[in-house]
Amino acid sequence: MASVMPVVVYPLDEDGGRCVRVDGEILGRVYSLRDIAAFLRRAGIEDVDESYVEASGLIEWRGGGPQVWKH
Repeated sequence: MASVMPVVVYPLDEDGGRCVRVDGEILGRVYSLRDIAAFLRRAGIEDVDESYVEASGLIEWRGGGPQVWKH
């Protein structure tokens, strides 16, 4: 795996998406754990899937954890 980068997933917005920041850079809006995994792979973190995203202690979840995708 590449070096560890700080990952922050922000609270739901009015459209049901969550903003993701990796290493201080906003990558975009996500709507599922699958979306987060795809962003992390593009950021250079290898071998990431939905299970990794859900269980990782390296991700800071704001406004609810990995199961919060609806208001």
